[in-house]
Amino acid sequence: MNIMKKNNLYNILLLLLIGFQLQAQEVLTIEDAVKIALENNYEIKIASNNLKIEKTNVATGNAGMLPKVTATVVDNNGIQNLSQTRADGTVNSLDNAKNSNLNYGVGLDWTIFDGFKMFAKLDQLKELQKLGETQLKLTITTKISNLNSVYFELVNQQQQLAALDATIEISNQRLTLAKNRFTIGKASKLEVLNAQVDLNTDRTNLLRQKELYANTKIILNQVMARDPKIDFKVVDVINVDKSLLLPELTALAEKQNPELESQIINQRISELQLKQIKGERYPTLNLTTGYVFSENQSGLGFTTQSSAKGLNYGFRASLNLFDGFAQNRNEKIAKIEIENAKLAINQQNHNLNSQLTAFYQTYLTNLELIDLEFENEAIAKQNLEITLDKFRIGTIATLEFRTAQLNYVNAKVNYSKAQYQAKLTEILLKELARNLTF
Repeated sequence: MNIMKKNNLYNILLLLLIGFQLQAQEVLTIEDAVKIALENNYEIKIASNNLKIEKTNVATGNAGMLPKVTATVVDNNGIQNLSQTRADGTVNSLDNAKNSNLNYGVGLDWTIFDGFKMFAKLDQLKELQKLGETQLKLTITTKISNLNSVYFELVNQQQQLAALDATIEISNQRLTLAKNRFTIGKASKLEVLNAQVDLNTDRTNLLRQKELYANTKIILNQVMARDPKIDFKVVDVINVDKSLLLPELTALAEKQNPELESQIINQRISELQLKQIKGERYPTLNLTTGYVFSENQSGLGFTTQSSAKGLNYGFRASLNLFDGFAQNRNEKIAKIEIENAKLAINQQNHNLNSQLTAFYQTYLTNLELIDLEFENEAIAKQNLEITLDKFRIGTIATLEFRTAQLNYVNAKVNYSKAQYQAKLTEILLKELARNLTF
């Protein structure tokens, strides 16, 4: 009696300790996980920085619309031995004569017409910014989809751990019953050994599942870009959205799928590239002006020192008359690139529709499997309860009891897997339609 009291006290303390440890663990919700990933994930940060670069590049000066103002200073000096013979025969000479020429000033060069290339260039820079925005959306969507997949995989594994804990509890009861029956002579030693072997097998499976669970935690911490040693538990529920409809998903995907958006923007960029190339057929007109200071000194000559300052202005016009047919060749290539961009859009549309159709069919199948596995788990539980009662009174064999026990564990695991698989296809469908919540 004292031994039983001690065991009960030990079990109570153990449960309290386990409960305290669980409370001390962080309970990580999917919303918290998404928030942490959006703040920390390195690939999202890199994509965000790339978008900042594209935004910075959208400037009239970068498109060539603004003038260039340049300040210059040129100072040339020399020491020479000079000799001059004048028309009347007089000869002048000077050794180590110093000569200097100093020019400095400010000049402006402004292309005021280049065949509309600068306007097409500015539009192209804006499209590149849109492409950067789409790439950021794609990166975020992909990472959040991956995060959701890992998170609910962890939920699935956590549920499997609970199932294995339950089967170990049942195996312990079976071993205790076998020992008691052996003690009073109603069972053989073989029954006790079989119960012990099965218990050890269950413990082995539990250890392996704990290892997988711990490694998946590390992966989830990695996706969130935080310390892999941070311990936590996840919410032990998988809620599957059962209201998804294929026509609605298809309409959303055609409207806002990031990969499709990227292909459409790439077509626009190719069209603007052709516009810039065609601009080479037009003349280019530049205005030039500047204010220049000039000082000259000569050791020998009619003028030994001079200076000048003043405004210079003018224009420069140029037209490509013949470039070895490079213009025609470049335009043909640009048109082919536009055609390729259109083909890429059609290909992306086709792939998108195919993926949506396939995933949706899998999604519907998984929804049916959830109901089936739920029903199967209830039946297996009822069967185990009946079998356990019969085993206690010794009316069924050990093998039959073990079969019922394994059937129940497998039913619980299969129900959890069915929920996870349905959630996984839901995530994939929402990723394609860019309908993930974040």
